[in-house]
Amino acid sequence: MVIGLGASGMAAVRFLHGQEMQVSVSEARPPDRIAPHDLAELRQLGAALETGGHSEQFFRDADLLVPSPGVPLDLPVIAAARRRGAAVAGELALAAGRINAPVIAVTGSNGKTTVTSLIGHLLRTAGREVFVGGNIGTPVLEYIRSGRKAETVVLELSSFQLEISGSFRPEVALLLNITPDHLDRHGSMAAYAAAKKRIFAGQGAQDTAIVGADDPLVMAGEAPGAGTVLRFGFKPASEARVTDAGVALTGMIGGVNVEEWYGLETTSLGSDINRLNAAAAILAARTSGCSAEEIRPGLASFDPPAHRMTPVAEIDGVRYVDDSKGTNIGAVAAALAASGDRVILIAGGRNKGGDFDRLAPAVSRHVLHLVLIGEAAGLMAEQLGSLAPTTMAASLEDAVRRASELARPGDTVLLSPGCASFDMFTGYAHRGEVFQRAVLALRNIRQRCA
Repeated sequence: MVIGLGASGMAAVRFLHGQEMQVSVSEARPPDRIAPHDLAELRQLGAALETGGHSEQFFRDADLLVPSPGVPLDLPVIAAARRRGAAVAGELALAAGRINAPVIAVTGSNGKTTVTSLIGHLLRTAGREVFVGGNIGTPVLEYIRSGRKAETVVLELSSFQLEISGSFRPEVALLLNITPDHLDRHGSMAAYAAAKKRIFAGQGAQDTAIVGADDPLVMAGEAPGAGTVLRFGFKPASEARVTDAGVALTGMIGGVNVEEWYGLETTSLGSDINRLNAAAAILAARTSGCSAEEIRPGLASFDPPAHRMTPVAEIDGVRYVDDSKGTNIGAVAAALAASGDRVILIAGGRNKGGDFDRLAPAVSRHVLHLVLIGEAAGLMAEQLGSLAPTTMAASLEDAVRRASELARPGDTVLLSPGCASFDMFTGYAHRGEVFQRAVLALRNIRQRCA
């Protein structure tokens, strides 16, 4: 029984059908909200389909449940099936032991897409055949089903995927940071942190763990079970130590004692956030056998993923920055720290269970004015409105207009929502695109009036 019919759900259906299993699918959406080509493929594969919800009757004969990452594991139908003896396994559990190349796996509350993409880019620049996927791009089960033979598989992994990852084992596992996120799903920071740390669960003496040394939640508790643990961060003891200008690598890395310097000032990775991301990726690439001479050109040519501190335009001396991917409190705090002390912050959306009070120090220091949108606007105003003047906006376009009226030369208008996008948009990328269009439309108007 595959539960949920997104990209990973369809990948699981194809994979399980290829394993000669009888596959059924239960999907909460009605049929008219499911892509017609997915419905046609399910019919072709002979998969039974339930839509519009999950019924215990439909689950009665299931031996194996495969929930998609976004499906809550406390659904009554899952609990009932477990009581009947059904097993529950996620896509990583299905993939365990079937990936035909060494795996580098990346998780963390913030930066995982950038780090995953950067590792893939560094390896490709060094001439390696690489598959990059998981929580971004192509699901890992599609890679397995394709029969493709990469030299390295690089996966971005979410806490949802790691919760039911079975015996999945990456040769190199990265835990970047842990800040409040998805508490509506996990219920507590302890449970969320435990899900993230499952990335190390299958590792052994021959494997490597790479951890963010500056993050207290990453460093708390038992050390990873990997044979080698490497640290990155601003702390002097880190094997990849971040400085104002780049990353200094020292110590035994990939079986070689190294002392290397990676300058980042002239690259797209020069911000505080991206220097940390680069440090993690450099360790992963170095551990995987790339030399410093192979890594440096990749750092210089890397173009960070969209909607993560992406400059959009400067209009009348005001910078507009798209950080739509900043969907949790830690991401917003980091974005504000990178944006200076004169920020008009556009935030809000669908709350994921975060406590916006945690943003108080960053808002007090950096924010001149709050412009709030979406379902969480009222709660954010209640928890942060005493720290900066606050304006409520009816839409993102309205927020951009209001922010432009408030901003003065030298200010930054920053979209960093701290929330999910699904109350108003199809995803963070859609939200970022709407922001960028609104900013560029504003620029065109100002230019015509000049």
